[in-house]
Amino acid sequence: MKNLWLLLLVLPIWACAQPEPTTEVTTTNDDIEKKKAIILKNIKAFSQALMNQDYDTVVDAYTDDAKIFPQNSKILTGKAAIRKYWTPPAGSNRKTTYHKITPEEIKILGKEAYDYGYYEGKSIGNDGKESSWGGKYVITWKEVEPDVWKMYLDIWN
Repeated sequence: MKNLWLLLLVLPIWACAQPEPTTEVTTTNDDIEKKKAIILKNIKAFSQALMNQDYDTVVDAYTDDAKIFPQNSKILTGKAAIRKYWTPPAGSNRKTTYHKITPEEIKILGKEAYDYGYYEGKSIGNDGKESSWGGKYVITWKEVEPDVWKMYLDIWN
Protein backbone atom coordinates (compact mmCIF):
# COMPACT_ATOMS: atom_id res chain seq x y z
CA MET A 1 0.00 0.00 0.00
CA LYS A 2 2.86 2.34 0.87
CA ASN A 3 4.40 1.69 -2.56
CA LEU A 4 1.10 2.46 -4.25
CA TRP A 5 0.89 5.87 -2.51
CA LEU A 6 4.47 6.59 -3.48
CA LEU A 7 3.74 5.63 -7.08
CA LEU A 8 0.63 7.85 -7.13
CA LEU A 9 2.69 10.74 -5.78
CA VAL A 10 5.71 10.33 -8.07
CA LEU A 11 3.90 9.42 -11.32
CA PRO A 12 2.27 12.85 -11.90
CA ILE A 13 5.56 14.62 -11.15
CA TRP A 14 7.42 12.32 -13.53
CA ALA A 15 4.80 12.79 -16.25
CA CYS A 16 5.06 16.59 -16.02
CA ALA A 17 8.83 16.42 -16.28
CA GLN A 18 8.76 14.55 -19.60
CA PRO A 19 9.60 16.68 -22.65
CA GLU A 20 6.84 17.57 -25.05
CA PRO A 21 6.97 15.58 -28.25
CA THR A 22 8.18 17.75 -31.12
CA THR A 23 7.19 17.69 -34.69
CA GLU A 24 9.98 18.81 -36.94
CA VAL A 25 9.07 20.84 -40.01
CA THR A 26 11.11 19.70 -42.94
CA THR A 27 12.04 22.38 -45.44
CA THR A 28 13.29 21.09 -48.74
CA ASN A 29 15.85 22.79 -50.92
CA ASP A 30 13.06 23.41 -53.43
CA ASP A 31 11.08 25.29 -50.75
CA ILE A 32 14.10 27.40 -49.84
CA GLU A 33 14.87 28.18 -53.48
CA LYS A 34 11.22 29.12 -54.08
CA LYS A 35 11.29 31.52 -51.11
CA LYS A 36 14.59 33.04 -52.28
CA ALA A 37 13.12 33.53 -55.76
CA ILE A 38 10.13 35.38 -54.27
CA ILE A 39 12.44 37.65 -52.26
CA LEU A 40 14.60 38.34 -55.35
CA LYS A 41 11.46 39.21 -57.31
CA ASN A 42 10.37 41.56 -54.50
CA ILE A 43 13.79 43.25 -54.49
CA LYS A 44 13.54 43.97 -58.23
CA ALA A 45 9.92 45.15 -57.91
CA PHE A 46 10.92 47.54 -55.10
CA SER A 47 13.66 49.11 -57.24
CA GLN A 48 11.34 49.41 -60.22
CA ALA A 49 8.59 51.00 -58.11
CA LEU A 50 11.08 53.52 -56.72
CA MET A 51 12.20 54.47 -60.25
CA ASN A 52 8.55 54.68 -61.39
CA GLN A 53 7.70 56.91 -58.42
CA ASP A 54 5.07 54.32 -57.46
CA TYR A 55 5.19 55.01 -53.74
CA ASP A 56 2.13 52.87 -52.97
CA THR A 57 4.06 49.81 -54.18
CA VAL A 58 7.21 50.94 -52.35
CA VAL A 59 5.29 51.25 -49.07
CA ASP A 60 3.40 47.99 -49.64
CA ALA A 61 6.75 46.17 -49.84
CA TYR A 62 7.00 46.61 -46.05
CA THR A 63 5.10 44.91 -43.22
CA ASP A 64 2.62 47.07 -41.28
CA ASP A 65 5.06 47.27 -38.35
CA ALA A 66 8.20 47.69 -40.47
CA LYS A 67 11.12 49.83 -39.47
CA ILE A 68 13.60 51.59 -41.73
CA PHE A 69 17.00 52.83 -40.64
CA PRO A 70 17.96 55.60 -43.07
CA GLN A 71 21.50 56.90 -43.00
CA ASN A 72 22.00 59.79 -40.55
CA SER A 73 18.42 59.58 -39.30
CA LYS A 74 16.31 58.13 -36.53
CA ILE A 75 14.57 54.76 -36.92
CA LEU A 76 11.24 55.26 -38.70
CA THR A 77 8.41 52.90 -37.78
CA GLY A 78 5.22 52.00 -39.65
CA LYS A 79 3.88 52.58 -43.12
CA ALA A 80 2.97 56.25 -42.61
CA ALA A 81 6.55 57.14 -41.62
CA ILE A 82 7.95 54.98 -44.41
CA ARG A 83 5.68 56.67 -46.98
CA LYS A 84 6.78 60.11 -45.78
CA TYR A 85 10.44 59.11 -46.07
CA TRP A 86 10.24 57.69 -49.61
CA THR A 87 7.81 60.26 -51.10
CA PRO A 88 9.41 63.52 -52.25
CA PRO A 89 7.81 66.66 -50.83
CA ALA A 90 5.16 68.44 -52.90
CA GLY A 91 6.74 70.59 -55.59
CA SER A 92 9.97 68.59 -55.56
CA ASN A 93 11.57 67.52 -58.84
CA ARG A 94 13.64 64.87 -57.07
CA LYS A 95 13.52 61.51 -58.87
CA THR A 96 15.36 58.21 -58.60
CA THR A 97 16.41 57.33 -62.15
CA TYR A 98 18.31 54.15 -61.33
CA HIS A 99 18.11 51.78 -58.36
CA LYS A 100 19.64 48.35 -57.98
CA ILE A 101 19.97 46.04 -54.98
CA THR A 102 22.51 43.23 -55.24
CA PRO A 103 22.23 40.61 -52.48
CA GLU A 104 25.39 38.84 -51.37
CA GLU A 105 23.38 36.26 -49.39
CA ILE A 106 19.75 35.42 -48.74
CA LYS A 107 19.14 33.18 -45.73
CA ILE A 108 15.70 31.66 -45.12
CA LEU A 109 14.86 30.91 -41.47
CA GLY A 110 11.36 29.46 -41.55
CA LYS A 111 8.90 32.34 -41.94
CA GLU A 112 11.65 34.91 -41.59
CA ALA A 113 14.68 35.64 -43.71
CA TYR A 114 17.49 38.11 -44.10
CA ASP A 115 19.57 39.32 -46.94
CA TYR A 116 22.51 41.64 -47.17
CA GLY A 117 24.59 43.14 -49.92
CA TYR A 118 25.05 46.35 -51.84
CA TYR A 119 22.75 48.96 -53.34
CA GLU A 120 23.43 51.61 -55.94
CA GLY A 121 21.50 54.28 -57.69
CA LYS A 122 21.24 57.60 -59.43
CA SER A 123 18.87 60.43 -58.75
CA ILE A 124 18.09 63.85 -60.08
CA GLY A 125 17.85 66.55 -57.47
CA ASN A 126 15.69 69.67 -57.44
CA ASP A 127 18.55 71.50 -59.18
CA GLY A 128 18.32 69.06 -62.14
CA LYS A 129 21.75 67.58 -61.47
CA GLU A 130 22.22 63.83 -61.41
CA SER A 131 24.07 62.23 -58.53
CA SER A 132 25.24 58.65 -58.01
CA TRP A 133 25.18 56.91 -54.65
CA GLY A 134 25.47 53.47 -53.12
CA GLY A 135 26.37 51.50 -50.06
CA LYS A 136 25.65 48.41 -48.00
CA TYR A 137 22.34 47.14 -46.65
CA VAL A 138 20.69 44.48 -44.51
CA ILE A 139 17.00 43.57 -44.82
CA THR A 140 15.01 41.20 -42.66
CA TRP A 141 11.91 39.72 -44.23
CA LYS A 142 8.71 38.18 -42.88
CA GLU A 143 6.42 35.77 -44.66
CA VAL A 144 3.13 37.52 -43.84
CA GLU A 145 1.05 34.86 -45.59
CA PRO A 146 2.01 31.86 -47.71
CA ASP A 147 4.43 32.98 -50.45
CA VAL A 148 4.05 36.68 -49.53
CA TRP A 149 7.30 38.13 -48.20
CA LYS A 150 7.61 41.71 -46.99
CA MET A 151 10.42 43.75 -45.51
CA TYR A 152 10.34 44.12 -41.74
CA LEU A 153 13.68 45.81 -41.03
CA ASP A 154 15.55 47.77 -43.71
CA ILE A 155 18.91 49.38 -42.91
CA TRP A 156 21.45 50.93 -45.24
CA ASN A 157 24.55 53.08 -45.21
